[in-house]
Amino acid sequence: MTTPDLRTSPANWRALQHAQRAHPAAIPQTRKAARRGHGTALFRLLRTAMVCCALLSAPQPCQLRGAEPELPNFRKPKDAADLRYWLENMVWDHRFTSAEITTATGLSNEEIDAALTKYSITPENRPARRPGSPLLVLPYPGGRHPRIGFLDGAVRPQRETKVSVFTPWDDSSYVVVDAPEAIWSNLGLTYLAHTHVATVWTKQAVDLPHLEWNRRADDTLDLARTLPNGIAFGAKVVPMTNAVRMELWLKNGTDQPLSDLRVQNCVMLKGAKGFEPQTNDNKLFLKPYVACRSTDGRRWIITAWEPCHRPWANPPVPCLHSDPKFPDCAPGETQRLRGWLSFFEGTDIEAELRRIDQTGWRGEVK
Repeated sequence: MTTPDLRTSPANWRALQHAQRAHPAAIPQTRKAARRGHGTALFRLLRTAMVCCALLSAPQPCQLRGAEPELPNFRKPKDAADLRYWLENMVWDHRFTSAEITTATGLSNEEIDAALTKYSITPENRPARRPGSPLLVLPYPGGRHPRIGFLDGAVRPQRETKVSVFTPWDDSSYVVVDAPEAIWSNLGLTYLAHTHVATVWTKQAVDLPHLEWNRRADDTLDLARTLPNGIAFGAKVVPMTNAVRMELWLKNGTDQPLSDLRVQNCVMLKGAKGFEPQTNDNKLFLKPYVACRSTDGRRWIITAWEPCHRPWANPPVPCLHSDPKFPDCAPGETQRLRGWLSFFEGTDIEAELRRIDQTGWRGEVK
């Protein structure tokens, strides 16, 4: 790279400033070239201006200009049993690094190492799953952002709405289902599982408490939340051997009717090898089904919700959406939505969707 002479035109001076910001390694060469003009008043003036400019343009530690410092997003285990569960979840199944465990739990490396030793948890002693077991579905532990891109659209993702569903062909690959990611109503954005667009609660400076999935003996997961205005909603996730059945419900605990109850449910593909390209060229939209094809063309991930309001996908994330909509809900009334997620090895995806249609997945989730 050729360094501009400081004693020439203002255009060259601006070029030097740009070069220093873009190529810090060029600074020693710049100083050498500049010594040729030492002793001139112009050089001394420009040198002073250069130092001031560098100081003003230097980034401040831990904070971007105009941005608020990000708050921690970890959740410390509540007791020894909770600590053991989450370590097994993170090490055995999600293959977390120590840094990711710290981000998820707030524990130091020393605390993590001591606990892993105490409970004899290593990547190598992960228990083998029995043949014919249901698909592995686990609460997502946080600590690793489930998106590849559009991260500013999901700041501080909360784990209580997210589950990991592991693929049947690779026990290290998984998708993250966020259900519900968001709920809209005639009141506005009524719930959001991360920080992005203002909700009716953030506008009032009301913080919603953290929740966790209820883990049942049959591997079913369920969750319920009651909002400050009395609206309650919940989710149920039921793993089967060849699919995952899902249900969302919403109860109107207010004294006014609720309408325009649109729901955003997201299936994030970052953790599924072969499905992570940030494109919609590998997606199929056949309402209510949305499917993603692997890079080798031999496998598919399929999701659907009913009643489906909008099937779509977001390439930067990348993710799948079969977004449903609750019927209008009178005071005291409860409405329900049904969901589906499955994996398919084969090429005739439309035949597979016809087969799924015959399973009765739109019925009650038991």
